[in-house]
Amino acid sequence: MQNNIATHFAYCIVAVSAFGVMGCASPMHSGIIAAGTPGFYHQISRGQTLYGISRMHDTDLNELARINRITDTSRVEAGQFLFIPGKQKPNDPSQAYTQEDFIWPVKGRVIATFGQLFDNVITKGINIQAPKDASVVAARTGKVVFYSDNFLSFGKTVIIDHGDGFLTVYSRVTSVLVQKGATVHKGEMIAKVGAIGKQESAYLHFEIRKGHFPQNPYFFLPN
Repeated sequence: MQNNIATHFAYCIVAVSAFGVMGCASPMHSGIIAAGTPGFYHQISRGQTLYGISRMHDTDLNELARINRITDTSRVEAGQFLFIPGKQKPNDPSQAYTQEDFIWPVKGRVIATFGQLFDNVITKGINIQAPKDASVVAARTGKVVFYSDNFLSFGKTVIIDHGDGFLTVYSRVTSVLVQKGATVHKGEMIAKVGAIGKQESAYLHFEIRKGHFPQNPYFFLPN
C-alpha cells in the first residue's frame, strides 16, 4: 500500500500539469450561464467551500467548477453567486459542518497556491508559511497510510487516507507524532512545521488528493 501511494505520488509530480483544470475559484461573472439552463444561484456564506456547496446540493464538484468557469487562483468568497446546474433550489439546505469537512492543517500565510511555480516546482497543493515547530493537525479524520523520513525533495511526509477516496498530504514536517496504521481525528496534532536544509523560511506543504490526483485545496478549506 505504502509503495503504491509513493509511486502514484511521484507520478503525479510529473503529470500534475495535465490536471490543472481543477484550478482555483474566480468571482462569478454575470451572463456566463446560457439563458434557460436549468438550475439556480447559490450565494456563498462565510466559511463555505466549493466542496461543501457541491455536497449540499448533491452536485459534482468538477461540473460546478466548470460551469462557473472557476479556473484562476483566487478563492470562492462570501457574497459570491454560484450557479447550481440541473437542480431546484431547496427550501432549507443544511449548512452544518460535519466530519466530512476539511479544516486548515496549520495557522499561517499561504506563500504558494495550487498550480503556482515555487522553487522551480509546480505546487500540487498549497505552501503555508508558519513558525518553525508550529502544530500541524489532521485536516480531517482518517488513517495514516504513509510515512517517510525523506520523501523525494519534501522531507518528512505523512499521508492520511480519509476512507472516501480523499487523501491529505503533509510534507516538510518534523516531530511526527503518528505512526502508519494509526487512526487520527480531525484537529488532532500529527506533527510540527519543519524547515529543510539551509532555508530560513519554515512552511508546510499541504495537499488534498482525490484518488491520487491533486485537487485545489481552496475548494475544500473554509475561508
